[in-house]
Order: sequence, then structure tokens, then C-alpha cells
Amino acid sequence: MNKMSLIQSIHYLLIAILLQSMMCSCSHSAITPNAQSNKPVALFPDYTGVTFPCNIAPPNFRITEEGEAYYTEIGSGNRTFITVRSQASSVILPPDKWEKLLKQAAGSSIYIRICILQNGKWIQFPEITNIISSSPIDPYLMYRLIYPGYELWNEMGIYQRDLTTYKETPLIENQSVEKGCLNCHTFCQNNPETMMIHIRGAVGGTLIHRQGQTSRLDIKTPDMKNGGTYAAWHPTGRYLAFSVNEIQQFIHSTGPKAVEVSDLESDIIVLDTETNRLLTSPAIYGEEWMETFPSWNPDGNMLYFCRSKAVDPQTPLDSIRYDLYRIAFDPEKATFGTPECIYPASEKGKSVSFPRISPDGKYLMFTCSNYGNFSIWHPESELYLLNLESNEIRNMKEVNSADVESFHTWSSTGEWFVFSSKRMDGLWAHPYIAKFDSQMGTAGKPFVLPQQDPDFYLTFTRTFNLPELLTAPVKNRDELITASRNNKRTVSK
Repeated sequence: MNKMSLIQSIHYLLIAILLQSMMCSCSHSAITPNAQSNKPVALFPDYTGVTFPCNIAPPNFRITEEGEAYYTEIGSGNRTFITVRSQASSVILPPDKWEKLLKQAAGSSIYIRICILQNGKWIQFPEITNIISSSPIDPYLMYRLIYPGYELWNEMGIYQRDLTTYKETPLIENQSVEKGCLNCHTFCQNNPETMMIHIRGAVGGTLIHRQGQTSRLDIKTPDMKNGGTYAAWHPTGRYLAFSVNEIQQFIHSTGPKAVEVSDLESDIIVLDTETNRLLTSPAIYGEEWMETFPSWNPDGNMLYFCRSKAVDPQTPLDSIRYDLYRIAFDPEKATFGTPECIYPASEKGKSVSFPRISPDGKYLMFTCSNYGNFSIWHPESELYLLNLESNEIRNMKEVNSADVESFHTWSSTGEWFVFSSKRMDGLWAHPYIAKFDSQMGTAGKPFVLPQQDPDFYLTFTRTFNLPELLTAPVKNRDELITASRNNKRTVSK
């Protein structure tokens, strides 16, 4: 165990002891308020006015108002399920009582009533109302944990979190792959049985798990300068689209963006996983354009991607802008059509990244920033939504903030989505979840992934990267690590 892991383990042990102490000290007797306040009570994290799925872990929080003691009631209708009274401002929800509340309130609202003892008087604050959706969210979330700078890239891992509890388990850590860079992971329609993980370094390669078999491939032929990196599964699970990128990182000594990442060149290829053969077309592979971040539609007959004019070493980074394109694909003949621009973001002084289509095929969500396509480093990046039926595009103001909104994925039903945001402090990206109304094309207020310790996000020093929702846990961890050490299989054109 390294020094950082030991420190974190001690930290979490102390938290567990503190939380247990607080729960044991809570009194469940109701109090009578002496006065009413018109001021909304502030919570951290902000779990006010949000919609929770009916299978989410307890959203523990801290009341950020000053006081000598705190009293909280949480319930639905005329029934109170949880009461917490303590001198501590943290509110820890008993999992069994929270689960009962979720079952009772599914499809309706819950209330949070808070009283604070201030100057010897109990002050009651306005009631908080949240919604419990009857629609569950996919119960697992996969993400990469990495330090937000560039110095400690060799300490990272890919982890899965059970969203119904707080349990987090490692899928693969780079200490298991000779400290290689765990670059990307992706799944076919939220299914852990068809997945991909890309690794850079001494044991670099692409791990592909499909139909119960795991293999390590080199997604590159001798005539290709760069190998496959950013990937997307065809809905059939047979084809895997990759962008082949030459990525350059720039470190700035001054200015608001300390790190900048850019493509020097990129193209798109498609791997036929049944034949280990690479497919492509001059329409999406060549020197005139840069194509990246592929994404299939649910029918599998259209491939969406981001495209920019090719650059040279003298091209200013802030002049590189990507438009949103798509190209027809015939899965039977494995042939491509003609590229079509569906959103010329560059004409509006914007740049597109991460196109992801909802499972019903009605909406395409993407990230929009001022230039480039590595939006995690751009504070101005925001989520946009394209209605594929009406072709209307709008800024998703209901979920965006004053800081970074970046990588996002849909749930398997399209009723939820998760995205990375740096809104909390501008440094670390955290996973936020939001309910999506497919009929209206709108989202609810997002909430950060619940943690057992309400102050978790104030002390955790790694960033959550590439959050992906899964319908079940990945169970082949040992098989993936073993495959990462096997000889790489080659592909052909």
C-alpha cells in the first residue's frame, strides 16, 4: 500500500468512527420550533429540489448553517421515516430507513424539515422538497480516478461503484499493468459483457471483452502512424469504432488554463471484432481532415463524430474547432456513405466533442466549448442537446454551471444521464446525475453522486473521469489483468 492509500485508509476509518458516533448520539424526539425563518437552508452537497432515482444510496449531507444543535425530519406525505437530532451538522441517513422511504415515495415527493438551535432557540427553516422517481437508474457506475494534474498520471485506476450503496471496487489499477496509462473504457449499450479498455505503456494495448472472451489487441497496422484510442461499440456488439489520434499536451506557465490537450492529427477506423479486420474509408481517413470521438446511433446505420480541418505545427490551438458530422454505415456490407455536417459549430465560434445519442435515438447530447475538443480543460464547456427529429439545438442551461461540464453518458433507458462537472471547486471533476424527460427534451436539476461522508468531495484529491453507467457489475477483473499480460494480437485491413 502506498503512502497516499494509507493516509486515505486512515482518513476513512476516522470518518466511519465519527459517523457511527453521530448516529448513536442522535435523539429521535421531535422538537417544537420557537421561530420560523424565511431563508432557505443551505446543504452540502446541494440535495435540494432534485429528482432521485428510486434505487440511489442515501444522499447524506451537511447543514452549512451555524448552530448549537440540529434536528432533521425526512418523510413523505404524512409519514416521517427518518429523524436525526445531533450537535453535529452532518445528517447521516440510515440505509434501511432510506430504502423504506424510497419504496414508499417512488413516483411522488419527499420533504426535508430542518430546525437549528441558534442562540438557545430552535429556528425552523423552509421545507425542502425533492422527488423520488419510480424509474431506477442503472445500478453501477464505472469511472477512472486520476489526479487532476499531469505529474501523477502513473497513479490511476478504473473503478466501479454500486449506486445503491457506497461500495466501490477496483476493476483495474495501473499498478497491475506496470503503471501503464489506463486511457479509456467503454461498453456496448451499458452492458458489462461487451467492453473495451485501452492501456498505454509497456503492456499497452486494447483489452476487448466480448462473448465471454477477453483478448489484447494492437489496433494498428504497420502503415498506420497512430493506434486506436477513443472507441464506441456498434449496438450489435460486432463493430468497434475508434479514432486514431496523435495527442499533444501543452503546459502553460500563466493563464486560466494550466494544461491544454490537442490533436495534431486524427482519423476514424472500425474494427470488425469477428475477423480482427480494420475497416475505413477515404471519407473519414486522410490528411485533409481530423475526425475523432465516434458514436453510433441505436440502429447502427449511422456513425456520428467530430471533425476539424487538419492542422500544422504553426496552427494556433485556439483556432481549432470541430463540427458535428455523421456518416451512413451498412453493417451487412461493412461500407460507408458520405459525411454530412449536422452542426457547423465552428461557424458560431464553438467546438464540439463527445457526441452521445439517447437509447431511443431522439436526442444527441454533446459538449460545446470555445475551441479544441478536450473540454475537461475548458471552464466554458457546456452540455448541448440536439433533437434529431426536429434538428433543434439548445444549450442545456438547466444542468450547466459556471465551470466545466464535460464527458456524459446515458442510462440504458435514457431516463437518466451522468456527466463530469468541476462546478464544485473548478479543479476536480465529479460525477453528477440528472433525470431526463424524453417527451419534453429537458433535464432536472443535477445532483452529485452520494457518498457516505458528506464532506467526501472536500477532502478527496482525485478527479472522476469518463463516468459510464452499467446495468450490472463487471465481474471479470482477474481475466482483464491476465489478458493485459498476454501477447497482443494483430489486426489487418
